[in-house]
Amino acid sequence: MDRIDLLRVFIRVMETGNFSRAAGSLNLPRSSVSTAIQQLETRLGTRLFSRTTRLVSPTTDGKVFYERALQLVADIEDAESLFQQKRGSPRGILRVEMPGRIGRLIVAPALPAFLAAYPEIDIQLGVTDRSVNLTEDGVDCALRVGALADSSLISRHIADLQVINVASPLYLQTHGVPHTPEDIPVHQVIRYASPATGRIEEWEWVQQGESKTCPVQGRVTVNSAEALIACCVAGSGLIQIPAYDVKTNLINGELVEVMPDWRASPLPLTLLYPERRHRSSRLRVFVDWITGLLKNQL
Repeated sequence: MDRIDLLRVFIRVMETGNFSRAAGSLNLPRSSVSTAIQQLETRLGTRLFSRTTRLVSPTTDGKVFYERALQLVADIEDAESLFQQKRGSPRGILRVEMPGRIGRLIVAPALPAFLAAYPEIDIQLGVTDRSVNLTEDGVDCALRVGALADSSLISRHIADLQVINVASPLYLQTHGVPHTPEDIPVHQVIRYASPATGRIEEWEWVQQGESKTCPVQGRVTVNSAEALIACCVAGSGLIQIPAYDVKTNLINGELVEVMPDWRASPLPLTLLYPERRHRSSRLRVFVDWITGLLKNQL
């Protein structure tokens, strides 16, 4: 490996805290990662990591060198991107994560146009309702729905997703139509359990500018948007869902909006990426492309 590749391996080990995870994210054998770190330590004349059979932790010198390595690699990538821009050909692999429904319904159908415009960029698209750790998993950017925890990531607000209340005609024929949130306790609600925490989401609505919630009852609990919508279409209960998720279901009559005057607060849709990667020309063009796509579709 050349010196820059050694630095990239070192950075991935620092970020993942593990030789095996670093190797996986870089598509390298674990032995190659171990050898690269040994070569770098020999070149620098200091130990960068303390190693045990189960743990890899940075030394004091390793922590100091990490900041310099980040800057060095960022400067190199910035310089490379200048020439790529002149050639008009950003290149490389982008690892992107996003919620399953957005990925399947909006991004995947439009992706061929992006690939045609940038023939030297390859996309590794991950679709999951679980929030991934961008740093540990080596992800270049991720779409998140909802409020964000404080972090060192750069964020770009994309849109606010309108959340609506829906049910199937079969459910409404059987159980009646709810008119206000006061009716929720006597209705079946398909309960959504957060994939990250397992917490059951409460029913939410805005009243006189204030967000309010109440517990829900229901016989079905799911942990994905796909299952939530499928169970609702089948008649198992009421759900709250971003409007784009059920646009087709509403058009074909599989679902009906209820309590339109008692919607939950809109959910922010945000694009996140690590600070050190924002200079990459391939990331810049992808961010601009997906921002425009989503603003037009949502």
